[in-house]
Amino acid sequence: MQYHLELTPLASMLRLPSSRRRLPFALRRACFSTRMSPSQPPDWKNKAPSPPQGTTTFDAQSSLPLLPVPDLTSTFTRLRETLRPIAWSSEELAATESKIDQFASTSAPVLQQRLLARAQQTKHWLEEWWDNGAYLGYRDSVVVNVSYYYGFDAHPSHLEQSPVARAACLARATMLFRQQLKLGNMKPEATKEGPMCMDTYRWMFECCRVPGPQGLDWSVTYAAPSDKGTDDAHIVVFRNNLPWKVTTAVGGRILGTGEIQRQIQYIWDNSAGEHPGVGVLSASNRDVWANAYTELTSSPHNAAIVQTIQSAAFTISLDASSPVTPEHHSRALWHGDMVNGVPVGLQNRWVDKPVEYIVFENGVAGLMGEHSVMDGTPTVRLADDVLNALAREDFDHGIKGSDPGAPIPLKWQLSPTTVTDIETANVAARELVEGQELGFLVTKYGKAAIKRFGVSPDSWAQLIVQLAYRRLLGGAKRLGGTYEAATTRRFLKGRTEAIRVVSSESDAWVASMDVEVGLQEKKRLFDAAVKVHGARARAAGMGQGVDRHLFGLKRLIQQGEEIPALFSDPLFLRSSNWVLSTSAVFSNHFLVYGWGEVVPEGFGVAYMTGFDDRLQYTITSRTESPNAEFCAEIGRAAEDLYALHAGLEKAKL
Repeated sequence: MQYHLELTPLASMLRLPSSRRRLPFALRRACFSTRMSPSQPPDWKNKAPSPPQGTTTFDAQSSLPLLPVPDLTSTFTRLRETLRPIAWSSEELAATESKIDQFASTSAPVLQQRLLARAQQTKHWLEEWWDNGAYLGYRDSVVVNVSYYYGFDAHPSHLEQSPVARAACLARATMLFRQQLKLGNMKPEATKEGPMCMDTYRWMFECCRVPGPQGLDWSVTYAAPSDKGTDDAHIVVFRNNLPWKVTTAVGGRILGTGEIQRQIQYIWDNSAGEHPGVGVLSASNRDVWANAYTELTSSPHNAAIVQTIQSAAFTISLDASSPVTPEHHSRALWHGDMVNGVPVGLQNRWVDKPVEYIVFENGVAGLMGEHSVMDGTPTVRLADDVLNALAREDFDHGIKGSDPGAPIPLKWQLSPTTVTDIETANVAARELVEGQELGFLVTKYGKAAIKRFGVSPDSWAQLIVQLAYRRLLGGAKRLGGTYEAATTRRFLKGRTEAIRVVSSESDAWVASMDVEVGLQEKKRLFDAAVKVHGARARAAGMGQGVDRHLFGLKRLIQQGEEIPALFSDPLFLRSSNWVLSTSAVFSNHFLVYGWGEVVPEGFGVAYMTGFDDRLQYTITSRTESPNAEFCAEIGRAAEDLYALHAGLEKAKL
């Protein structure tokens, strides 16, 4: 398995300050509203139940090691190494290294002792800080900025070919997956080093992100500890903006595909007409959404609808769109379609749900994931298991003949204020969507050729990006670093660490590719770059990175204490200004996947290396960035890297 998707909107370290990000006028105006709602509960994270210890799914949890606190010397050594290729001059590098030395000899040891003490007192020294600092305190829209998407391959040919049938099959298969999770029968994920933490699976179903009015969101869960997957349960299906409650488990059993399909067909046949696009509110700036949420739920009728959505096992959006190309498939999942300036896709969703299937009118489908409580790896597992199950002709479709009754339409009763809030959200969503660009690239070769050359496919794909980006820059100065996510799920409650991809070795190889240097020398430099990348990736996966450690040290600076000069140093800040935010997952069922850039001048680079016959890149950016040019450079770099190795291979014959 190749799993390491994580998209990190940490404003203080991984993004530019919020003042540097573009906030649509409609949001700037709406942020001054004074409507309020409850603040983040202090114990919200403990509310999601887990299967009992000793079950297959959670059997290894008690034996997982805790996330380590790296030693200061190692972190500072790694930091120095990653700053060298980012520095604009030797003088700038020397000034930053002086600040590292000053920090290392003054407050760093004190902060380290505080961090070690925290690690002794908690199960995961980073968890709460990361939840709030990286996600729940982030205030821009989760759409584009945080959420991610997976686009599925075609519905199996032996199954009924209609969007309603596809939605019903996804619902039934997901309910069976959910049952196995709740029973604790699901085999935990693992690497060759051992089992991976399954903690975040607690937040996959029956939960939802809630917008907080005081700059901090949280998630609510309605999962019952006693539920074995067959208690009464429902999903919510959106069609033409209207949400419907659909029964998926009742009387101690999961409904069959046919029973679910009859309910969804009823929705398809009875959702015509104009329905308010309340869902677009959830795509707003989080402070704007918090204010609108308070107004919306001030009505007991609407509050009950919101609770029905939040407590749904998951949601399905039946979108009035028929994407054909990879680019349209991507954008229709990523942020939905725009029609005559109206964000019709986002009106038909509730983007705070961690699992939201989207099924289009031509049967194309995919998943949109909210990222705050769960990285992308659990939803890869979900999608893979669900789609693998449906591909089998012996899939258990359950009872065919019973009548579950009609689904329940959830019709909003909107105040004039909420109507205005929706209009404001529509304007903001349009500005957000129209400000994004997306490119898609497939190479002429894949994993089979790369492995034949004896190279790690992930390092190969990353170095293609490095070569392409430096060519794109030409002689311009580098504006930041490259972030690649490494999973730390080998530790209890582990999530991710940053792999700092840019290295002196990668720069040396990149430089060699456009000058008169022999193939053997280019290969030597390439191998050195691959070695460094592999070492950094392994260290990050062991919790021995740079960014999380420094983040933790900074969090322990107490009021009245001086903030070390390192944390405001231009080179240090530039090194974590992720102009290239990269990550990879793999599923044979994914035709597309991606997310948005994390800084205004940057690119989101989603790639897959698991196909034998192709590498696949999705590149996202602001419209003002040279997206098409970067895609072209990635294609050229991929060809040049292949030619380098093919030339050496030919020379050996």
